[in-house]
Formats: sequence, structure tokens, C-alpha cells
Amino acid sequence: MSSTVQSLPEAPSRLYDAYLFDLDGTIYLGDELLPGAFDLVTGLRDQGCETLFLSNNPTRDPQMYAEKLTRLGLPTPTSHIVNPVVTLTAWLRQEAPDATVFVIGEDPLVRALQEAGVRTSNDPALIDIVVASFDRTFDYAKLQIAFDALWQHGRARLVTTNPDAYCPMPGGRGEPDAAAVIAAIEASTGVRCEVNVGKPSPLMLTTALSVVGIPATDCLMVGDRLYTDIAMAVDAGIDSALVLSGESTRAMLADLPVERHPTLVLDRIDALLTTRVVL
Repeated sequence: MSSTVQSLPEAPSRLYDAYLFDLDGTIYLGDELLPGAFDLVTGLRDQGCETLFLSNNPTRDPQMYAEKLTRLGLPTPTSHIVNPVVTLTAWLRQEAPDATVFVIGEDPLVRALQEAGVRTSNDPALIDIVVASFDRTFDYAKLQIAFDALWQHGRARLVTTNPDAYCPMPGGRGEPDAAAVIAAIEASTGVRCEVNVGKPSPLMLTTALSVVGIPATDCLMVGDRLYTDIAMAVDAGIDSALVLSGESTRAMLADLPVERHPTLVLDRIDALLTTRVVL
């Protein structure tokens, strides 16, 4: 462990007005809550704290996430779920309201965009924006459409829902995530992805803060990934807690500059109620 990391068990220094939680690897893994997640979330809610959930996974829409959390014993309104389905729709409405979009993504993302009135097409000559997302149906035909739109016609922009390399699964397994799709497109076209609407994009945080209506200084971001959850919080200057129940390890922390460290490091998420580890 780096000499800059000190483990100092103590009561948390403060209670935040709002807690922004990552989901996969932080609150649950697969179809089971991670140890301590139920006690923490219910305990915070009992104390009047807002709880909001942020995910980089675009294969579910907010209603699906809310239903899953409710099924796991944490009833959550759909409005308190923010993921790339939400942020991509918002970005397109604001930045490219008239664009024709080709979505390399799964049904919930495609359906949400169509329901929001976003024009979609598989015709490379008509495509203004190619969206590279987590897509377990990604194939050569989709790559060809993206290639033609970006390289042959040279008029489209490449954006992504999230930069994650993989999605965690139970048993220490994972699935290739959007980064694999982005890499295939960039390698074949030479076009670089210019917009990310998922963590660590400030768009994700801005959207979350607008939902809770609480200043960033009174919020804590909690997640298991240094390069998305924690990076977003550090860049925004808000407090963050890294939970070691997912991707990140203390060894990975030791390789980071101190200024990129989270505020807290937790072995279990419910340590937020009892134990603080200061860097």
C-alpha cells in the first residue's frame, strides 16, 4: 500500500444531504445486493437523505432499474435513476435536435430514443451521429454501417454512452462493454469518439444534481470504479467514496496521484455509516 494511504477507523465526519450511488459493483452484483447495501440505503433514507442511482449501463432504461431495485428491497422512483439512456436523450435534444442517429446499442436505448422523437436510420448516407454503446448484438454488419457513415461519407460524428471496458458479473466474470465497440470503430475508421454522455462526463453529474436539487458540496458520490465514478467526482470537486466491492483495489489507488484519490475508501459500502478511511 502506498505510504500516502492511512487507515483511520472512525465515525464519518458528516452526513451528506444526498448520496449518488453507482449500481453494478457498488449496490448489487447480478441479481443480489452486495453486503451492507440494504442497511446503508435504508439507513440513509431513514435519516432523511436523498439517494440517487447512477449507472453507465445503457442496456436497461430507468424503469427497468427502478423495478430491479424495488425487487431487491430498495423501492426507488424512476426519476431517481440516471443512466446513459437519460443523458444521451438529453444531449441529443440540446446539441443535435435535428440529427439522424445510428445506434449501436440494445433495445432499451434504441426504444428510448425513438420514443423521445430522435430520428434513427441504418442508411450511412443519412446518418449524422453514430452512437457506440454496450451492445451484445454487435456484429460486422453494424460495424460496416458505422464505417460507411464515418469514413466513406465522412459526415457523421462518433459519440458513446459510456467508456467502460467491461461490465462486472457475479463470480469475478465480466462482459465486454462499450469500449470494445468504440475501439473497433476507431481502429477501422480513424475517427475518434468526441462525446461521452456517461460517467465521468460532467453531463451525468449535472443531470443527477438537477434531480435531487441539492448543491454538489452537500453530495457524496459512491462507486467502485476509479476512472468513472471517482474521476467524475474529483473533476467536479465533490466528495467521493470508493467501495472495494467491484473493480478497484488498494493497489490501483497506490498508482494514482494523490490529487486523483477519493475522499473515502470503504471495504464495505455500509462502512459509510461507521468507518472512514482517509487518504
